[in-house]
Amino acid sequence: MRIQLLSGTLGILFAGAIHAQQSADSVRTVALDEVVVSESYRTRQEKLTALPVDVVRKDFLSRHFSGNLVQTLEQIPGVHSMDIGAGFSKPVIRGLGFNRIAVSENGIKQEGQQWGSDHGLEIDAFNIDEVRVRKGPASLLFGSDAMGGVIEVLPPVTPILNGLAGEAVLLGKTVNGTLGGSLMLGWKRGAWYVKGRYSEQRYGDYRVPTDTVVYLTQKMPVYGRRLKNTAGVERNASLFSAYARGHYRMNVALSNAYQKMGFFAGAHGVPDLARVQDDGDSRNIDLPFSRVNHLKLTTHQELFGERFIFSGDFGWQYNHREEWSAFHTHYDTQPLPERDPDKELEFRLHTLSASLRLRLLPSTTWEHTVGLDAQAQRNDIGGYTFLLPEYRRLTTGAYWLTMYRPSNRFMVSGGARYDLGRVRVAASTDPYLAEYLRRQGYEEEKVKAYEQRSVGADRTYGDYSLSAGIVWNPMPQHLVKVNLGRSFRLPGANELASNGVHHGTFRHEQGDPSLGSERGWQLDASYSFRRGALELTVSPFLSLFDNYIYLRPTGEWSVLPHAGQIYRYTGARVVFAGGEVTCDVPLPANLSYRLAGEYVYTRNRDERTALSFSPPASMRNTLTWERGRVRLYAEWQAIASQRRIARNEDETPGANLLHVGGSLRLHALGTHVEVALDARNVFDTKYYNHLSFYRKVEIPEPGRNFQLSIKIPFNQHSK
Repeated sequence: MRIQLLSGTLGILFAGAIHAQQSADSVRTVALDEVVVSESYRTRQEKLTALPVDVVRKDFLSRHFSGNLVQTLEQIPGVHSMDIGAGFSKPVIRGLGFNRIAVSENGIKQEGQQWGSDHGLEIDAFNIDEVRVRKGPASLLFGSDAMGGVIEVLPPVTPILNGLAGEAVLLGKTVNGTLGGSLMLGWKRGAWYVKGRYSEQRYGDYRVPTDTVVYLTQKMPVYGRRLKNTAGVERNASLFSAYARGHYRMNVALSNAYQKMGFFAGAHGVPDLARVQDDGDSRNIDLPFSRVNHLKLTTHQELFGERFIFSGDFGWQYNHREEWSAFHTHYDTQPLPERDPDKELEFRLHTLSASLRLRLLPSTTWEHTVGLDAQAQRNDIGGYTFLLPEYRRLTTGAYWLTMYRPSNRFMVSGGARYDLGRVRVAASTDPYLAEYLRRQGYEEEKVKAYEQRSVGADRTYGDYSLSAGIVWNPMPQHLVKVNLGRSFRLPGANELASNGVHHGTFRHEQGDPSLGSERGWQLDASYSFRRGALELTVSPFLSLFDNYIYLRPTGEWSVLPHAGQIYRYTGARVVFAGGEVTCDVPLPANLSYRLAGEYVYTRNRDERTALSFSPPASMRNTLTWERGRVRLYAEWQAIASQRRIARNEDETPGANLLHVGGSLRLHALGTHVEVALDARNVFDTKYYNHLSFYRKVEIPEPGRNFQLSIKIPFNQHSK
């Protein structure tokens, strides 16, 4: 079936037998039964390959809102949050994280969160209307860092009516005393739309259901069950403008994200009971702490006709990250810095990105897309310690993708991509360390080896990715999708050249400049059944990597003070397997039930162990009652124990958690006010997140939390 949309834009709809008609409180799983093209390539085309794509819109984001994007997306099976206390979070999809998951905002890949477990996303959770979560290999479209999936934050949709509109949001949490809010104003007139938003959150030390934690075999008290120095502040400001007329449309987005968060002093450096003493102020941010400022400017340009869409995305971003800790030299030969003596680490990452795409629509059965991407990066460093060297990185890639639909019941897609990358790492030496080691009596050969903190390297990489998939719709109630892809990832600068004590992960991390690119074959499939409001989806996957890069404990003892053994980035043959299942069942009396389960199996075939940070199996059972303007829910979350662990990793026991809550829409102040109250971890259960930054020091997850949010929209339309 072909439908032409004539309102300043032309779209072609290839419709199958299944239509996305889910309730507003569920995640909409997008099947490749149709391809929609209207306002722009990014915002309207929801299905390019046979990979599973979950689309969550503003109603879902509002009902599961936590003030943190990644923690909100945890409601999607297969998506996990790697947390750093109650502040920073980074995404994990099907057990893959760090720089294997790309995060795209307004068409430009977010840079900075992939460096380590203590580097979270700098995105305003209040400023998001729609997110696509692509599970599986997405290197074909998004490049090297997307071999495990993509979280794609879409730009806002331009309203149809002229006039002024906006919203005010208030947020409060009891677990850490969060006080937050956001104000948005948007103005539409003719072809122009302008929107601005300011958001801020402030929170104190968060509560944990324990009185002690253990770090390096030493018990440390948690006074008042508040984890000292975990307070923080977030401030986000953004400006978005869009223009559309005739066959041309564009947008420009400017944003600045600021975060400052304390680190629990008992888990940073050498254990010291004096540093965890209660200071009587649960909202101050003392040393050690992290501070991040992320400035970003992006633009999307688009020109379209009856049979083509030509678009480009261009962006510049500056990620400035600092870690501050009271000056502590591990060797007395290092003098106190004259300026900023407590600045431990500093990274200044500049990134320029460009992407061009041409989408051709020659007929109702064929569709082709060709694209070209390029990115240039420069990282400068500072601070009195060393972890990551200065480097320059340049990558470029070209791809082709085609889709053929001979009938409404069957579609086949395929494509190929090739990327080139060059990384130039600056050499770095530490004369203070060399002098210290000589005084300790080490041989000159070992002194020279440790003095060279970073070996200068100039590496060039080239690799390719492939994808082939089918979508089969044999009957209106059934849908089958299968996709086979080869993906790759160029090694990051930290994997090539890091060399030092990373307090964030409690170990000496060492890169390997001889590493090759990471490669793998991945098979994804899914089956969906739908009859009325009843829906069942099963999505298995299998991934085989022949050069998976991970931090391997070497058994070599580092001569750096308080460092322990050396962990070196190493390639290995690994397996990922598992899947997700979701089932939505309508019940009488305005009730509905949703089951969402997930399982990930990992194995290092060389070490014959599991991989570190492998998420445990889990299941969510949610019962919802909804009538009119009132919605109530109760959720039982079951988390299995994780006993399949990597070397030097701790097992994590399972847990059962109860969450309850509800929302109410009120007509007040001339508008519809939405009030939501949620209670998480109702029984204040002590449990651990196997992916948590603090798991190694036996710090449990935050305790019982009551969250209140109030959203007040308003508008004033004109002709």
